[in-house]
Amino acid sequence: MSERKATWLATRLLAAGVLCVATAFVHAADQDSAGRLRAKYAELRPQLNNNQFQKPLHLDSSEAADTLTGDVYAVVDHPFATAAPALSGAGEWCEIMFLPFNTKACRVSSGDKGSILNVRIGRKHDQPVEQAHQVSFSHRVVAQTPEYLQVRLGADQGPIGTRNYRIMLEAVPVEKDRTFIHLSYSYGYGTMGRMAMQVYLGTTGKDKVGFTAAGTQADGKPQYIGGMRGVIERNSMRYYLAIEAFLGALSAPPQAQFEKRLRDWFAATERYARQLHEMEQSAYLEMKRREHQRQQADGLPPRVAPG
Repeated sequence: MSERKATWLATRLLAAGVLCVATAFVHAADQDSAGRLRAKYAELRPQLNNNQFQKPLHLDSSEAADTLTGDVYAVVDHPFATAAPALSGAGEWCEIMFLPFNTKACRVSSGDKGSILNVRIGRKHDQPVEQAHQVSFSHRVVAQTPEYLQVRLGADQGPIGTRNYRIMLEAVPVEKDRTFIHLSYSYGYGTMGRMAMQVYLGTTGKDKVGFTAAGTQADGKPQYIGGMRGVIERNSMRYYLAIEAFLGALSAPPQAQFEKRLRDWFAATERYARQLHEMEQSAYLEMKRREHQRQQADGLPPRVAPG
């Protein structure tokens, strides 16, 4: 064997060895993440079985110096083999993120490092797309195995001084062909964002509350937290309910899925009307149909977009 050929063979073997070691590390990391999520499922079983939501759902929130975070843990009645592929794609995430009131449009494009979700965030009523804020989320499937899924979305800048938007979904299969998911939603804010939030909380948002009970009222009913933690809890729930509505519509014929998602998402939010009610169903459906038609007229439905 020539020296040149021996060197080439040694290089190939070394590269293959490095790849195998790297693959082993990634597999081990995925197993650790799956194990950690299963441990969380076991820890939360009592709360999942008995809670105010009357379904296997648990919500946490936190407020740091300049960051809000909401974490939703839930069991969905869909096999992991169905739920994981459905929740991994950028186009599917656009369909999920389109459901809340204030999303005016969502389109997928190609970026240097993968797919980008170009989301237009505006007011809760009908609004021209060009007047809504654009938030560009990077999309990345961090892990996808037969036992674990992790997807991350991130945007550096948001509307009115907000920043560092992070959405993370992870999932594992659990018993009875169901899936345990963890949705984490967070964003940061600077001085402008804090001032805007304070104005909102002092006016239209002054009576709005979250889901965490901070005490008991004189009539014995729970007194829920308000303020900025209330905001992140409401938004986290809206996104979780959008995931649930998206999965629930997969069994419908393709042409009926959009309408089913709309109706199911609205009905789900109305179960928690104290926190999530914003408008009547007829107004919501009319607005969303119009926004969807406008997006299709542009030639850019959520799951098809230019590079």
